[in-house]
Amino acid sequence: MTRSIRPDAVLIQAVIAGALSFAHLHDIAAAAGQDGWKAWAYPISVDLLLVAAWRRLRILRTDGGPTRAAWTWFTVALAASLGANVATAGLLDLNDVPDWLRILVAGWPALAFLGGTLLVHTPERPADRLDAPAEVQDPASDVVSVTRDEPATAMAPEPDPVPALPPAVPVPAALLAHARKIADAHRATTGTAIDADTLRARLGVPGPMADQLTTHLT
Repeated sequence: MTRSIRPDAVLIQAVIAGALSFAHLHDIAAAAGQDGWKAWAYPISVDLLLVAAWRRLRILRTDGGPTRAAWTWFTVALAASLGANVATAGLLDLNDVPDWLRILVAGWPALAFLGGTLLVHTPERPADRLDAPAEVQDPASDVVSVTRDEPATAMAPEPDPVPALPPAVPVPAALLAHARKIADAHRATTGTAIDADTLRARLGVPGPMADQLTTHLT
């Protein structure tokens, strides 16, 4: 099956605009004393920084991260590209380039390297973790001692023997408060009280600690 090739007006326009901007940047760099391959490298550097900043900006906006740094470097690259396009429109004598423009062109590689490095190494915001275990404070400070109550004797002719109770385990107050939040959420979701095994899995604590927390919550 033969597929017909249809020209895309937007793509053609982008290619034309990119080629013109590339040529203008090359002319400015060459007029500022950057001859040979260096004059061709300048437009590549400007366009790459512009694309990298825009891509980073889209990622940060999707993830909800801060976009100030991405906007800053996107504006810098856009100003360099737009400034070259305007300067070559007859407003600047390319045969007598002012010193300040030579300084800007000569300092661009360091500025572009700094911007690219900061864009690449900008830390991403970690995703919010649900039901993350709370930080366990020092057991020596703000400790609540929890003991298990004696279970009620069942009304039966021959009640089962009561198992030996484990010793009381000191529970940090912060962990107890976090366990209470998890137990409330579990009750609101399932309609039943949380058991020790579920609480131990959610908090990642040893079995005796989970038993003490469950007893205190009930």
